[in-house]
Amino acid sequence: MSSVSGGQIAAEALVEKKVKHIFTLSGGHITPIYQYLEHSGVTLFDTRHEQAAVFMAEAWGKMTRTPGVAMVTAGPGFTNSLTAVASAFFSNTPLVIIAGCVGLDCKEKLDLQDMPQQAVIAPMVKKALVCHKPGRIAEYVDMAFRTASSGRPGPVYLEFPVDVLNAQVDRESIKTPSTAVYSRPADPAGAEQMLEMIQKAKNPLVIAGTGAWQSGAGDELAEFIEQTHMPVFTSLSARGLIADDHPLCFEGALAIRPGAGFAAYIETDLVILLGTRICLYYMFGDVFNPAAKIIQVDIQAEEIGRNRKVDLPVVSDIREYLQVCNRMISENNLSDVLKKRFSPWIEKLTQAHNDGLRQSEKDWTSDNVPIHPLRLAREIDHFMDRPDDVLAVDGGDTTTWMGMTRRMQAPGRYLDYGVFGSLGVGLSYANAAKLHYPDSRVLLISGDGSLGFNFMEFENAIRKNLPVVVVVSNDLGWGMIRHSQEIRIGHAIEAGTYIGRVDYHKMVEAMGGKGFLVESPNEIRPALEDAFASGKVCCINVMTDPTTVSPGSMALANVGAYKA
Repeated sequence: MSSVSGGQIAAEALVEKKVKHIFTLSGGHITPIYQYLEHSGVTLFDTRHEQAAVFMAEAWGKMTRTPGVAMVTAGPGFTNSLTAVASAFFSNTPLVIIAGCVGLDCKEKLDLQDMPQQAVIAPMVKKALVCHKPGRIAEYVDMAFRTASSGRPGPVYLEFPVDVLNAQVDRESIKTPSTAVYSRPADPAGAEQMLEMIQKAKNPLVIAGTGAWQSGAGDELAEFIEQTHMPVFTSLSARGLIADDHPLCFEGALAIRPGAGFAAYIETDLVILLGTRICLYYMFGDVFNPAAKIIQVDIQAEEIGRNRKVDLPVVSDIREYLQVCNRMISENNLSDVLKKRFSPWIEKLTQAHNDGLRQSEKDWTSDNVPIHPLRLAREIDHFMDRPDDVLAVDGGDTTTWMGMTRRMQAPGRYLDYGVFGSLGVGLSYANAAKLHYPDSRVLLISGDGSLGFNFMEFENAIRKNLPVVVVVSNDLGWGMIRHSQEIRIGHAIEAGTYIGRVDYHKMVEAMGGKGFLVESPNEIRPALEDAFASGKVCCINVMTDPTTVSPGSMALANVGAYKA
């Protein structure tokens, strides 16, 4: 009988799963897996920090809708990854994080980097697995992947003690299961009830979220909207699932976004939530007309009814559910009736949308110096106008300004931190996007504060020839916190809100990239053109107005931790 090590079993199991990239930072406790992946078809993409590795895996999962894979070493390597794991959990992103740990024989001996890792991470993942038998490693890998991607996607933790990875086992005794779970439940009764409620409504609206994107419901959603003639808003990973220039799409679902959103939410009498959660983005449900009926469709039953009473709860996969709805609409010849019923509502929202856009036009076209951040956002939005362009966003106010501005033509190409709001995601997201979409233009817009978290990923992009363009909205510090303190307590506390002028573009040039300093609005587009034409990793350092207050800053001053 031939023998094989646990590390080799793990490597072979990952190859069998057709993993393309593992985002990682090396360490002694995972070397037994590394050595068998070195010449395999799996690329070990090393980062400069474990947090960056897991953020890259999160971005990969968001874009591909398949588990991104990260691998970290024990102790500090593990703890460094936790913020990014929590981000993946809140964004419902399929991810498998593999960690080494101290050997079973060395537990509680004060060995190098020993700590109770499973207990720490268990509340932050769908499942936390620790394999103690080398012969079961492939079984655990299979369990991790199917758990991460089935039902509501999310991160799964998989831990291997180093002595388990080094142990030898007879190859013939190894279990190598490979189970692909494909379960997309639909609720025909719920669909029938929903159509009855739609026919009674006057001002309905649809909000499609990450669940619609994860289920691959783009075509079904478009058909549903076009058959019912209802307005649709998109949120988070569903941005672009229906293009923003579609006559029935009123762009992003954030109420603070210029357009028809706020008017629609106040006047609606029926809200249909498709794979989106009733969270801060909708003021925990309070932004909707109190008299409106709520229909919530979600793959996870526990998510339905959070923060607001739901009149029709439906546990279902979004794509399969919409297929049922579309078939019922067609069979009952409802399309023409609904179009006639809702046309006045669409006309009203279209007018409100145009009026809302005009209110922000002054800021979008501002010639002020320092540069208004909305002018910067508009310049980027207009420049990144190809359907395959990818835009990553990082920072507090910066994410708000871009979220108010960005128009989407296609899904899977707008990456921000979502509900968890973790800064530092940007460079990792951008690098992962360029890796996944090598022929697309990839741009990151980041606040100057958030840029510092994983700044050395610039060097990683340069070394690995990932020519991303990074635009820094440099307002000299932590703008969202600064402005929220000014609103809440009357002044900003300098410690923790002020950074000052930093020449980030020169730092990137020192590492081998290309840098630009922009201080006037008319310099923005030429800098973007030159940066992409260079074919290099570029940093465009844009000096933006530090006094401009975003709606996000105003909201932060009045909710959450600041609320008395």
